[in-house]
Amino acid sequence: MSRLRRMPRETRRRSYDQYCAAARALDTVGDRWTLLVVRELLAGPRRYSDLHADLPGVSTDVLASRLKEMEQSGLALRRRLARPSSVQVYELTPRGRALLPVLDALAAWGAPDLAGRRPTDAVRAHWFAVPLLGLLAPAAASAGRRGAVEVRIDEGVFHLLLGPGDPEQAVAVGHEGAPASAPAYGDGPAPAPAAVLTLTTDTCTALVTGALTLAEGVRSGRIAVEGDGGLVGAGDHRGACA
Repeated sequence: MSRLRRMPRETRRRSYDQYCAAARALDTVGDRWTLLVVRELLAGPRRYSDLHADLPGVSTDVLASRLKEMEQSGLALRRRLARPSSVQVYELTPRGRALLPVLDALAAWGAPDLAGRRPTDAVRAHWFAVPLLGLLAPAAASAGRRGAVEVRIDEGVFHLLLGPGDPEQAVAVGHEGAPASAPAYGDGPAPAPAAVLTLTTDTCTALVTGALTLAEGVRSGRIAVEGDGGLVGAGDHRGACA
């Protein structure tokens, strides 16, 4: 038996062997879990243990294999943080960050399937970040406003970085000047949010599926906005952001 045949199925690198841009892209990111690893790293540098915790269902072997393949493909890199932490983290390269619009399109396409949550479905608050970026970034760009938006839902807190020059726009125009670790969003509270959105997980789901608009949510009281509401297209709202 050849060495190749003895390799675990998940560790074999396959190719479609087609001279086609879509096929070449799938050669790199088409394996199971790869795009979800990208989703996690779009929030900034992450330790292996953090990635494993936020990718429920992935085995340690498969995660290690995907990260190695992403390094080899130039999508991610591994580095050690400066002291006193001195921990090893993974982060996206500019080419890896360029997958944000791809994830945005996939999230928009898959959003209708969120209408019914299955009993076995895991959930993390920051998993709503990519579809919310797609919804809120245009309003911030149109208004010429910039800042962090903290989002508080039942499952936890995360934040988005919006406005002219935000990571999503930099990726869209192929900007190479931003640091490799520049995040599009982050898990947890924002250090100094310009605006805060508070809503239930069900309301957040209604937003990303298109069943509810932000304006409708604010008018009905389902979404509370503090701070710079113009940043998210909700008008001006006075009040301190915690």
